[in-house]
Amino acid sequence: MPPAESPRYLILGKILRPHGVRGEVDMQVMTDFPERLKSLEKVHLGLSETDTTRLKTYRVEGARPHKGTDYLLRLQGIADRDAADTLRNYFVFVSLDDAVPLEDDEVYLFQVIGLQVETMTGENLGRVVDIIETGANDVYVIQGAAYGEVLIPAVNGVVINIDVEAGMMKVDPPPGLISDE
Repeated sequence: MPPAESPRYLILGKILRPHGVRGEVDMQVMTDFPERLKSLEKVHLGLSETDTTRLKTYRVEGARPHKGTDYLLRLQGIADRDAADTLRNYFVFVSLDDAVPLEDDEVYLFQVIGLQVETMTGENLGRVVDIIETGANDVYVIQGAAYGEVLIPAVNGVVINIDVEAGMMKVDPPPGLISDE
């Protein structure tokens, strides 16, 4: 069974505070492609990181890097500090249609959640329920009946194939990764 329907939006960041008196907002970047902010025509704002059902759309009038990992955004209709302050703690999203295109062998992390995981021998390990981002490589958290929780490093040679359309991930766990008990 394939995973649930994919979200239509990807998170870009979170608005921290107003910047200056002309309506700019300081946004904490939560994307691997912050430079893309400069070319976006619109973004969507919402109060929840996970609920994208009630988003408000804004045209992007400007975006520029600020203090290392933050970006300053200028949004149409937000012309002064008071208006910018009303956006504090909102999350900033981009439509999946406007997201950075992936290479043929890449998937978005949200597409991995819910995939059924099997070993190369056809043994069912369960479903991906979470992803731990470690910096070196991601780790897929698999929950299943046979072994309970299994942690699979997202590296070549261990993750053999991810087929989002089929809802399936094939893995070749190294010896000792899965308990024999």
